[in-house]
Amino acid sequence: MTKQSFIKGTLILLAAGILNRLLGFIPRIALPRIIGPEGVGIYQLGYPFFIVLVTIITGGIPLAIAKMVAEAEGSGKPDASKQILRVSLTLTVTTGALFMGLSLALAPWVTTVLLPDERVFQTFVSMTPMMIIIAVTAVYRGYFQGKQNMIPSASSSVIETIVRIICMLWFAHLLMPKGIAYGAAGAMLGTAVGELIGMIAILLQYFGDDRKRSKLSPQHNAVQPADAKPEASVPGRHILRRMLGIALPVTGGRMIGSFSYLLETILTNRSLALAGIATGIATAQYGALQGMAIPLLLLPGAMAMSLATSLVPSLSEAAARNDRVTIHKRMNQALRLALVTGAPFATIMYVLAEPLCLLLYNNKEVGTMLKLMAPFALFIYVQAPLQAALQALDRPGRALINTLTGAVIKMGLIVYLASNPAFGIRGAIIAIIVNSIAVTILHGFSVSRLIGFRFRFLDYIKTAAVMLIMGSGVLYAYRHLPFANMNWLQFLLATACGILIYLLLIFITRLVTLRDLERMPLIGTWLNDRKSR
Repeated sequence: MTKQSFIKGTLILLAAGILNRLLGFIPRIALPRIIGPEGVGIYQLGYPFFIVLVTIITGGIPLAIAKMVAEAEGSGKPDASKQILRVSLTLTVTTGALFMGLSLALAPWVTTVLLPDERVFQTFVSMTPMMIIIAVTAVYRGYFQGKQNMIPSASSSVIETIVRIICMLWFAHLLMPKGIAYGAAGAMLGTAVGELIGMIAILLQYFGDDRKRSKLSPQHNAVQPADAKPEASVPGRHILRRMLGIALPVTGGRMIGSFSYLLETILTNRSLALAGIATGIATAQYGALQGMAIPLLLLPGAMAMSLATSLVPSLSEAAARNDRVTIHKRMNQALRLALVTGAPFATIMYVLAEPLCLLLYNNKEVGTMLKLMAPFALFIYVQAPLQAALQALDRPGRALINTLTGAVIKMGLIVYLASNPAFGIRGAIIAIIVNSIAVTILHGFSVSRLIGFRFRFLDYIKTAAVMLIMGSGVLYAYRHLPFANMNWLQFLLATACGILIYLLLIFITRLVTLRDLERMPLIGTWLNDRKSR
């Protein structure tokens, strides 16, 4: 099994994350054209409830597995990893089966009483098989991440995305003649098939890797029964207790996020109804926000999530050695990479929000939503590494409190603003922005107090200055390039000009240095070869 460095592991996950998000825009663009914004709204209404259930089933289990496996490997006890895997599979599959049965039994009540549009019933039923599938996949991804081998997670997620896109659009098209509700359910069924294939892909990689290890160490296999006694000295209940001790606070934090998402769905639609907006229009507006604008805003978050995933085992190992220098170094790397990679996207999404959304969705209203949120996107990108640091350093409870505080603020603002006809859907957007800022600041303060970490505020000032100059360049190019009759070409050329300006400026300001490039797998090899000549 190949173990990667922090930077290499992050880049592997980043490549997969960017590819997944780019591919993910195929259904984001095509699905509204098949089932319409209202159909997307129905699909999105069912999804938050599903996220709550998946959070209960898996929650912090993958992170706990990654942390425990990383600690076992760092302590020279690789055999303990298998036992951790067995205990976690038993736990998640049992919980997944239980909640799948409950969901099917309670589906009529949930979709008529809790959710604001009863047409979500078919979508809700279609998503229930995914609970067990995602439970199994999450366990194996946590296992591989603990081994600091990000390739199985990355490759299986890409396979899952490709299959999901094909099946989502195909099934939605097949079922759409029966009505919008069935079209949305078809999209959810396609998602379930994608998850199933992704699970099979990571299982094949696990068993293939297991067979390779068996061939390489036949003597180890021969003495395996004799070594069973030492493993019995750590009973499964002790592993389970340790796992739950790590996972439950993380699950609590994610539950707050998941319940916040569910409550946000319910409260937004009900608040829009209080503002005098009809159910169909409110569902369409919510679908535009959650199914079109926010996914576009979160596209650069692939880097932040990759950093967060790689950060947990890396910081856990460093913390086990009480290596403060490495912890601070990894934190600075993660935050700077999140800033540098997210900044150009946030700039383009603000300056060219309307033409971008017209090109992708043929929807001007989505552009208005995106423009309002884009200036605050960097808070979202920085938040993931900060939260991962708190979890890796055994402070998930602090992350939980911070997330809860932000959720309470968000829910209050949604009820207050979205029910006001003067704000409407913009009230929900303002609430989401305030939540992102509040939680990120609280996480940053917690990390600073915990490890004495000092943020390099000069990097933030440089990033803001670079974004301002880049934005001016993009706007000037878009207005003055002679391709106004070809909107797509005008947009692409203006964006290209902005990216060139940005790349030049990040090297001038030393936000990125030659040394940073030398650490990257492919670019670094090429640069080192050039030096050696």
